[in-house]
Amino acid sequence: MAAAPGWPNEPLKVGVLFSSSGVTSAVERTQLLATLLAIDEINRRGGIGGRPIEPLVQDPQSNPKLYRQFAEQLLKDDGARIIFGCYMSSARKAVLPLVEARDALLVYPTLYEGFEYSPNCIYTGAVPNQNSLPLAKYILENHGNRVLLVGSNYIFPYESNRIFSDLIIEARGKVLDELYVPLSPAPEDFARTLRQIEKLKPDTVFSTIVGAGTAMFYEAYRRAGFNALVNPIASLTTSEAEVAEMSAEAAEGHLTAAPYFASLQTPANLAFVSAYRERFGPDIPVTAAAEAAYFQVHLVASALAQAGSLDRRDIVAAMRGVGFEAPQGAVALDPENHHTYLWPRVARLDADKQFRIIWNPNVRMKPDPYFVSGAMNDWSPGGRAPARAT
Repeated sequence: MAAAPGWPNEPLKVGVLFSSSGVTSAVERTQLLATLLAIDEINRRGGIGGRPIEPLVQDPQSNPKLYRQFAEQLLKDDGARIIFGCYMSSARKAVLPLVEARDALLVYPTLYEGFEYSPNCIYTGAVPNQNSLPLAKYILENHGNRVLLVGSNYIFPYESNRIFSDLIIEARGKVLDELYVPLSPAPEDFARTLRQIEKLKPDTVFSTIVGAGTAMFYEAYRRAGFNALVNPIASLTTSEAEVAEMSAEAAEGHLTAAPYFASLQTPANLAFVSAYRERFGPDIPVTAAAEAAYFQVHLVASALAQAGSLDRRDIVAAMRGVGFEAPQGAVALDPENHHTYLWPRVARLDADKQFRIIWNPNVRMKPDPYFVSGAMNDWSPGGRAPARAT
């Protein structure tokens, strides 16, 4: 990638903050690997104006305090001006004040609850109108309107359950109960949840459980005798990484909404999955969080090449004019809110633990992080861009 005259020749240091250990490490490892893959691709093409990207990788161990500690080190001592990272909202909220104080840039590749804006953050994961809304629409139309909510005990599940409850109630459905389990649960922590499911008999269980507790819950749901094809668990946070930790019997029939699934047959995705597995092995999961981590590096690299500057304002200004043909489809930043145009989809797990897409409006949705409109049938031009992916 060519860059502006005067661009220095030394390596461009960037922080990389994803957990290789801890409760959310299964999915965060996929984000780390996808980030490194994108950096390698850019460096093989000559870097940015001849300047290679040097990733400064730290393992925050799924601990917000360590995220904050490592972010401070990267910004203060290591000379990084850009950090790619964070999975849980608690981690993002721990890092963002430090990034803002130094007028650096955090590039965040994870679905989250929305209702946030920072001039120092680029958000490339899905927000509620890009995942909660399609999932609510699908389950109400196909499984019934009686829903029970269960989540991990931290920020994202609280806010996601609030939004999902509003969607269900506005559609004249009924939220039967709202339950939480510890972020690092033991199998017995799901006993009360299963008793409530047995008692209330919801049509669907909406899950915002994250990390290691996901497989525990799905296995317990199977052992309790619930039929996933009739009464599925519908989730925003169950990806290929969590599915890899559960049995096929526990996985089959359950639903997830996301902009990306590894089973997509786009040319860009076939190339991405091939490169990812060739580099890291055939059994490493490929997730929506990994895909966002991958494409955001390419977006930022294009902006850096245009800006020829590490000034946060110059990078953000340049990002308004760049796009990338991501594995999910063409993506681009919305300059109004620093979030990303993405492709909503709903998929069901099959007997081989593969996500098969069952609902696809084939539109690129404008991000609405403040969820101004929650109308389930509003796929209007103001909420989408022309379709270019399947």
